[in-house]
Amino acid sequence: MTGAQLQYLCITPDQPIREALSLIDRNEKGIVLVVDAERRLLGTITDGDIRRAILAGTVIEEPVKVLLIERAGPPVTAPVGTDRVNLLRLMQERRVRQMPLLNGDRHIVDLVMLDDLMPNHTPPLQAVIMAGGLGMRLRPLTETMPKPMLPIGDRPLMERTVEKLRHAGIRQVSIATCYMGEKIVEHFGDGHTFGVDLSYVAEDFPRGTAGALALLPQPQETLLVINGDIMTDVDFRAMHAYHQEHQAALTVGVRKFEMSVPYGVIESSGTFVSGIKEKPRLSFFVNAGIYLLEPGVHQHIPADQRFDMTDLIQLLLDMGQPVVSFPIIEYWLDIGQHADYAQAQEHAQQTKANL
Repeated sequence: MTGAQLQYLCITPDQPIREALSLIDRNEKGIVLVVDAERRLLGTITDGDIRRAILAGTVIEEPVKVLLIERAGPPVTAPVGTDRVNLLRLMQERRVRQMPLLNGDRHIVDLVMLDDLMPNHTPPLQAVIMAGGLGMRLRPLTETMPKPMLPIGDRPLMERTVEKLRHAGIRQVSIATCYMGEKIVEHFGDGHTFGVDLSYVAEDFPRGTAGALALLPQPQETLLVINGDIMTDVDFRAMHAYHQEHQAALTVGVRKFEMSVPYGVIESSGTFVSGIKEKPRLSFFVNAGIYLLEPGVHQHIPADQRFDMTDLIQLLLDMGQPVVSFPIIEYWLDIGQHADYAQAQEHAQQTKANL
């Protein structure tokens, strides 16, 4: 590995977590290597480590060493020169996607990726795009076109989603349609032009954000479900690895949402005022409309009735099934209103200009 390649992998303990995020975005490896001044390995920070820290309230302006302190045990490494068979065995045993190779002085020589050792491996994922909504808030744009087919830049929104799925190695994609579904079928056909195998599920009535899944055959693999009106750069492979790591029945993508209260908030204990917060800023994680479902979850989706993902999540929680949240730190936009649509167009133009 050259020095130029290492510069996008290595970070020092005192640099901010924000810079680690930037490096992970640039190197597309899902990891940064924390090193000292001589590039000796001190630890590793993965995409999942950062997402878990964000859920725990860690501020991304804090130094990377905060995450090292929270990690249990040393990173998984191997000596440079280790053969491919033993590298693959070790990575599968320790359930890691990336592994640094070190010399005798713990200097970083290379980084092995599981995908490189298994070049023909594709993630055990199939996807469903939920594209049956009426798009009422985007009228009149949606009077003659379903919302997922509205153009963003030079192509429909859903074409961008299909491209992201294909880039993540997902080839089996279903599209749930209802409103003007024929326009979607006419554009995508069997999907071969777009590098995927497409099938369609036609809703006979609006079944909600999960109900259409009952029309699908029992899935044999983990199912990625994404709303058709979302524009995002989320790393689906990282989301799947996170889902597997936590052995979740369902993983829901979440997005941090902040709002300012324009008034002083009074805190009371009975009739007595106990405190006041002047114009506080509140922070929440909200549902981002992207999910991973294990095959066994399919049986809990009722047929012939409206059923939303929020209903399914609550049902699984009531059953004691593991449901985890995956914070989306990449670009994400729910195109629900005209202002969102304008913002999506602006982002597409900026992205094209930066190519």
